[in-house]
Amino acid sequence: MQASGQDAQRTSERPAFMELAQSFVRRAIAVCTTTVHGAVCWCGTVEPSEGRLYLHWARSGQGERRVIAVRINGTDHQLRDDPATPLLWILRDRLELRGTKFNCLSGQCGVCTVLVAGQPVRACVTPLSSVAGQDVLTIEGLASSDGHPLLRAWLAERVPQCGYCQPGQIMTALALLQRSPRPSDAEIDATMSGVLCRCGTYQRIRRAIHRAANAPGKGS
Repeated sequence: MQASGQDAQRTSERPAFMELAQSFVRRAIAVCTTTVHGAVCWCGTVEPSEGRLYLHWARSGQGERRVIAVRINGTDHQLRDDPATPLLWILRDRLELRGTKFNCLSGQCGVCTVLVAGQPVRACVTPLSSVAGQDVLTIEGLASSDGHPLLRAWLAERVPQCGYCQPGQIMTALALLQRSPRPSDAEIDATMSGVLCRCGTYQRIRRAIHRAANAPGKGS
């Protein structure tokens, strides 16, 4: 009887624990990305208007789901989900494409950059609804290209150190080369400074982009 009473007590405590855990997650998101004006975190300066997508998504996870068609790395998907779900969650949790990294949640650091219709976007602040009917390219899609010049250049210049930001760096560099096949140092620096590299490998990144730009038969 005593054991049964303990089980009942644990069962009654479980909802309270889950409510506390959910509250903690929401507060962490809010503090990091929404409520603290000018707060500084490892991804840069966070403004109070950012992160609202995450708060909406966290609070409305039981909301209406819709089927949204999107092509990711050349494969068509019919995704039934909340339209407000961040693209980053769709890639990592639903499709298990975990090359796109999770970091700041506010679109500041650029680590989660992917290409949508050829344009770089921050997947952490891009709702699923905004990519409906469009082509999304992630680092996995680029890596499926046998010996892509940009990837070969990254290896040749030994760009990565910790490597965490590199998917975002590479996808941003790809968009730059598609827009400007022979970018200047100034173009490279202006573009790549928007993707945080805590290891400070920007000089190697610049050399790798020049190498890829000069590679024979580089393609897209």
